[in-house]
Amino acid sequence: MKKQIRNFLLLTTMTTISIYGINKAISVSSIRKNLLKSNNGKFFTWRYGEIFYTKQGKGSPVLLIHDLNPASSSYEWEKCIKHLAKNHTVYAIDLLGCGQSDKPNMTYSNYLFVQLITDFIKNVIGEKADIITTGNSASFTLMACNMNPEHFNKIIVLNPTNLVELCASPNKEKNALKFLIDLPVIGTLIYNIAFCGKNIKNLFEEKYYYKGHMVSTKTLDTYYESAHLQNSKGKYLLSSIKANYTNINIVHALKKINNSIYLVGSREQNGITEIMNSYVAYNPSIEASYVDNSKYLPQLECPERLLKVLNLYLESK
Repeated sequence: MKKQIRNFLLLTTMTTISIYGINKAISVSSIRKNLLKSNNGKFFTWRYGEIFYTKQGKGSPVLLIHDLNPASSSYEWEKCIKHLAKNHTVYAIDLLGCGQSDKPNMTYSNYLFVQLITDFIKNVIGEKADIITTGNSASFTLMACNMNPEHFNKIIVLNPTNLVELCASPNKEKNALKFLIDLPVIGTLIYNIAFCGKNIKNLFEEKYYYKGHMVSTKTLDTYYESAHLQNSKGKYLLSSIKANYTNINIVHALKKINNSIYLVGSREQNGITEIMNSYVAYNPSIEASYVDNSKYLPQLECPERLLKVLNLYLESK
């Protein structure tokens, strides 16, 4: 019996060491190309960590907020920033848990990001700003605007999330999954599998791009690098997303907000017309438009067509 226990412990130890070695190898190899390194970036020292951002151009301030995903970063906007910077001071932020910002071991809630966006506008931008945000990040952007309208001007949302999905809340099963992903070794392995190169490629081909074969190798590599920076600590954000901690019912906020809200949907995004109509139903003053031949990330797939819409909304009175 003692021999069996000893063998079991030895096997467990060796397996753990092997998995740790795999995780370490992924962390090292993923940042070899150093694609996210930017000499133009700065860091905002926030209460929960260092927040990376870039600033370009002159004019009225515009804050670009990427989709809430551990593989996402301000790179999402790289094809739009220079054009927008011709007439605006453009800030592009890496959310906490993403890109080059810190990725602390904590539960990431919707209100956490409400605080981040509000504090960033107040302490870094220093005046009312127009916001352009993507997908899941729209929920905390709208909540922040509802709570602190004095810091927000126009809000433009690309491919907003289904309002019903945003109402999903944590439960025992979701918390069990969060606990598993948060585990030091096995949780990191699960995360690394979820964000392996093949899965990121599939994400772009099936969800992010209408013409998946057009996604560049650089874009895939950048998303892969972003997911694995800081020893794959993006897993703490992932576990919070999977457990629904980043969700919130925004219907009340939608009804109350008096700021100009514009929705931009991609024609080929599944169910986008019904989703956008549901937002307008709660706030009839919301304006909506569409970008053809694109899916979830038109700012990367067809920036020229998207920029025509963005400029129209940004310059409107």
